Amino acid sequence: MKKNILLYFTDQQRWDTIGAYGYPINVTPTLDKLSKEGVLFENAYSPQPVCGPLRSIFQSGQYPTTIGTYRNNIMLPHDIKTLANYMEDQGYENAYVGKWHLASTGDLEGNQEYDHEITAVPLEFRGGYKGFWRVADVLEATSHGYDGYVFDENNQKREFKGYRVDKITDFALEFFDQYDKEKPFFLTISHIEPHHQNDRKTYEGPIGSKERFKDYVLPKDLEVLSEIYPQADAHKEYPDYLGQIRSIDDNLARIIERLKEEDLFDSTVIIFISDHGSHFKTRNNDKNLNGLDDYKRTAHSSASHVPLVIYGPGFNKAKRIDDVVSTGSLAKTILSIAGKDIGDKMIGEDLTKLISDTKIDRRNLAFIQISESRVGRAIRTKDFLYAVHAPGKNGFEHASSDYYEDDYMYDLRKDPFELNNIVSDEDYIEIRDELCQILKEEMVKAGEKEPIIERAK
Repeated sequence: MKKNILLYFTDQQRWDTIGAYGYPINVTPTLDKLSKEGVLFENAYSPQPVCGPLRSIFQSGQYPTTIGTYRNNIMLPHDIKTLANYMEDQGYENAYVGKWHLASTGDLEGNQEYDHEITAVPLEFRGGYKGFWRVADVLEATSHGYDGYVFDENNQKREFKGYRVDKITDFALEFFDQYDKEKPFFLTISHIEPHHQNDRKTYEGPIGSKERFKDYVLPKDLEVLSEIYPQADAHKEYPDYLGQIRSIDDNLARIIERLKEEDLFDSTVIIFISDHGSHFKTRNNDKNLNGLDDYKRTAHSSASHVPLVIYGPGFNKAKRIDDVVSTGSLAKTILSIAGKDIGDKMIGEDLTKLISDTKIDRRNLAFIQISESRVGRAIRTKDFLYAVHAPGKNGFEHASSDYYEDDYMYDLRKDPFELNNIVSDEDYIEIRDELCQILKEEMVKAGEKEPIIERAK
């Protein structure tokens, strides 16, 4: 019997906001329990820490530089076979709820060829999802922390009153009202929280978050860098940020309760993941910045290190995986859980193989592409983070480059919070050169031309 698959997906959530990853305040009791009983990946990294490009990877299993989705406001191509298409082939009933962010395309001046940000997403723009659908392409454009609307599979507006995480969960629960259990299901619940609300320039937690989490604890990187950069807003925003995350966790508990009521819990694999983290304006404050930045768009762990937990049949291992992995492997891994070996048709690796005790020949690293803030590339190994950038190239206008220079490097054994850039340190020349060669190889593997990379001037 095929397993049901629930992808519970958050936006801009740091890994270290979760108790199972060491956060000292009780914010995520539901996920902590799943983490303890399931499989937790200690070192999962986003291959592209921007909303649209990362979502295109999840749906296509391809790098954004391959299919042209390297920045926000470029839609998912219609001529590729997507995760939803493959899941349908495997006999699954697909359903999608929440934020899509893959149906609008426009130029840098705001002129739109296709603009579905505040209108219904037509069927042909849904990446192969043909069934249950409660979605806004850009959810923050149709709603705020409280109140808003999405559209259903018939393009009908579905308005809601109340806190957004609660209401998106209500829409997800509607799926089970019509699910006949004839097929296994693949349900994605894509929350926009804990992303900030762009038009209000703030994080919007449930009413009372500021009081509930007034004794917040900042991670070390935010604590130190917030004292250096006056624009940093972690101290102002963290109580609401945690309030958003607690709401996400409480609503995960609601979904689990419904699965149990429907006698589906024991046959459902739950995957918890985020697209990227948040550095709260503490990174990308250097001379190399050549495009927009706010809370992400960097290979620093504050933006690239994300939570990844898998729980359910075959994953009740009470296991923590210490290997460095890329969440670009998500589509391939979901298909593996569904019984499909996609081979080299998608990037990444089948993460289910890491859970077994079988020894795997693999590079213990994650490759990261950076856009918008700059044209950048990086690799994260167990001990080092090494990043480069293309000088003079705007990250909104260019997807890649033939020429890069060193940007930053950190010795994570001595500097786990990435506070001391050693990319020009003479004591690390050999290690830098080795990492540079590995980065070039990963870029070629990703379909890019091997570039020239020079030491920082």
